[in-house]
Amino acid sequence: METGKSKTEGESSNKAKIVSIAAAAKQVRDFKDLEVWQTARELRREMYGVAKGLPDVEKFGLASQIRRAAVSVTANIAEGYGRFGYQENAQMCRQARGSLYELRDHLTTCVDEGYLGIADAKRLDALVQSVTRMLNGYLRSTLARKQQTESGK
Repeated sequence: METGKSKTEGESSNKAKIVSIAAAAKQVRDFKDLEVWQTARELRREMYGVAKGLPDVEKFGLASQIRRAAVSVTANIAEGYGRFGYQENAQMCRQARGSLYELRDHLTTCVDEGYLGIADAKRLDALVQSVTRMLNGYLRSTLARKQQTESGK
């Protein structure tokens, strides 16, 4: 490409602008106003339901890990929002993203052990992936705001 940017960089830049414009349209005054947090909250509720349905033998194992990972997603988004710097917020988003991937692995374990049907696991995995995409967009938007601030725009 003539501009020196790869197609992916250009697309990423355009997506960040779109997310930034959309975010400006909706006033975000609290982490609870973030669509990504709201959807992650829905995911957390669903995953707590999965954990509750596991056999007693998993109470302190898999069920506990599912609950911890699910609550980690919303908590890290909230904590990141409350941090002073953009880079700290970005790091907390990355932590939340790691917990989302952990949940995907736990869903696989639930299917492998016969605790969860494939249809339910696919539905929940789609929700996890949706939250991941939203989180990635929020992260791109956060880093774009950081660049704007640093460049004095």
